[in-house]
Amino acid sequence: MSEKMAVMADGRKYRPSIKGLQSRSFAPSKPTKVIAVAVMVLILIYFIFPIYWVIIAATKTNSEISNTFGLWFAPHNESTASGSLWEAIVANYQSLMGWTKGMLWRWIGNSLLYSTVSAAIGTIVAVMAGYALAKFKFPLKNAAAGTIMAGLLMPVAILTVPMYVMFLNMGLNNTMASIIIPCSVSPFGVFLGRVYAQSSVPTELLEAARIDGAGEFRIFFTMVLRILAPAMVTIFLFIFVATWNNFVLPQLMVSSDTLKPITLGLYGMASYFDPAYGPMMMASLLGVIPLIVLFLGLQKYWQSGLAAGAVKG
Repeated sequence: MSEKMAVMADGRKYRPSIKGLQSRSFAPSKPTKVIAVAVMVLILIYFIFPIYWVIIAATKTNSEISNTFGLWFAPHNESTASGSLWEAIVANYQSLMGWTKGMLWRWIGNSLLYSTVSAAIGTIVAVMAGYALAKFKFPLKNAAAGTIMAGLLMPVAILTVPMYVMFLNMGLNNTMASIIIPCSVSPFGVFLGRVYAQSSVPTELLEAARIDGAGEFRIFFTMVLRILAPAMVTIFLFIFVATWNNFVLPQLMVSSDTLKPITLGLYGMASYFDPAYGPMMMASLLGVIPLIVLFLGLQKYWQSGLAAGAVKG
């Protein structure tokens, strides 16, 4: 098959590159494209299907979940007369409110409070520590960095019981602080902040600001934070999700229903002898919506933050 040739201004002919590529040698073959698309579609289904199934199951009763194929909305709902989809949703929602004694939205609000406060505090602390490790020289710097990095290898579950004993002795158990304070510590956030500060914060810029008379706090809060914004969004998301999904720590730290996050609330629903799976799936769906909204809203910054340090500036 002949390929279309292009002509230069002096009359010489050449084979042009494919649009969007630097060279034809970079162009994948057709079988490679088909395989790549098929793999990406399978991965998409793998991640989207659980959310789809939860949406479907949230409209059903226990018998409809167990006796039907389960990939579409139930044709009727035994708890309603007309069997419309909307009435099925309302019936499950009312059942959910009855099971949780009206505490569902309180639990979701608690999770939002714990996750947002922990992520905000943890992000600031992480980027300050990462920036200090990247741009300052002080005694035992390498030892401090090694200790923080060792925290990445320590399973959080192992530290939960010692933390519970500490907070119990301090009289802080069964308080919001007993969840927020431990969740605000992020060794990964310090690591990412250090890598991003090393690659993105010019030392010359800091020196120029110091010559102009700016103090270290002013430099950090007026200049460095703006440069570290992509990394901060990524750290914020990681801490937010980790706090939202945390189960062992709240289970030990809090016992009051008014302080429970949504994870403990769902656990309590699943602990019944014969739980209503439709309302439980609805609670799971309502509990995951804030995470989906947050990821979609911050996706651009999150992706750029993950690439921090990949290319030296």
